[in-house]
Amino acid sequence: MITRRTLLAAGASAGLASLLPAAASAQGNWPQRPVRLLLAFAPGGGTDLIARTLGSAMTPSLGQTLVVENRPGAGGNIATEAVASARPDGYTLLMGNHGPMSVNVSLFRNMRVNPETALEPIGLVADAPLIVVVGPASKANTLPELLEEIRAANGNLNYASASNGSASHLAAALMLQMAGLRAEHVPFRGAAPALTDVVAGHLHFMVTTLPSVVGLMSSNSVRPLAVTGDTRMALFPNIPTVAETIPTYKATAWYGILAPKGTPEPIRARIFAAMREALSNPDVIRRLRDEGAEPSTLDGPGFAELIRWERERWATVVRQAGITVD
Repeated sequence: MITRRTLLAAGASAGLASLLPAAASAQGNWPQRPVRLLLAFAPGGGTDLIARTLGSAMTPSLGQTLVVENRPGAGGNIATEAVASARPDGYTLLMGNHGPMSVNVSLFRNMRVNPETALEPIGLVADAPLIVVVGPASKANTLPELLEEIRAANGNLNYASASNGSASHLAAALMLQMAGLRAEHVPFRGAAPALTDVVAGHLHFMVTTLPSVVGLMSSNSVRPLAVTGDTRMALFPNIPTVAETIPTYKATAWYGILAPKGTPEPIRARIFAAMREALSNPDVIRRLRDEGAEPSTLDGPGFAELIRWERERWATVVRQAGITVD
């Protein structure tokens, strides 16, 4: 028996069926206009350079321009919220890093967006170790010597960081925790002013990014003692890792592409393919390595697992060190 309900159901099914080819076609033709890549840092920094290098290299593969937009502020939460609230159509992406993706949930009490539920990880772009450096306030020429200085000072030795909760701060806090040591943390508004005080001898050491300190290393204004990755850097093979002194230690700055939750899988796959093609370009590889970053091949599920693992480990570091943000 044909009823109004069955007719309505049939009509709805027919309508849905008519929409499916159009939706599939739209995904297949993506992108039809420029794609935005938002990042949570100001122009000119290491993350900005990596994003723009990648954007230029991905543009030919996508057939549309990948436009980098800087949205700094709130520890990276502004850019994260903007992408999370965008339409899941592939035209608004995020260059996420470990801070907004994995650390902020432990630092900010009232985050409006949970990156784990609001974003789709597409792939890890690069992973960059940091460098432990000392200035004239320290006599150390090796990491074990620095750790002995810290131990002898019994908590009265100080170190600099780019800001509270930054990669610089967390890497140093983890190193101290794993070594069973204490030191006084002095945060700054950026790596440059922090390093100025290290060079002046006001602070003993700092863990920082390669681009921020490579010039000071060249002029012998600071002494590099160790890198924070699990392997030595190709650019500086004579600098040991922290893990060679403190086994299993690792703390890196990483960068990856994410999309709003619900972005169709074919579009995510297209973005990942363009990213992989860009990261196989020798010029892109060289430019990333010049920034101290190592290109990655980690896909969406692998990137998601990295974010979860980092979130758990940094929550412990933040809690034990009593790290807060203003």
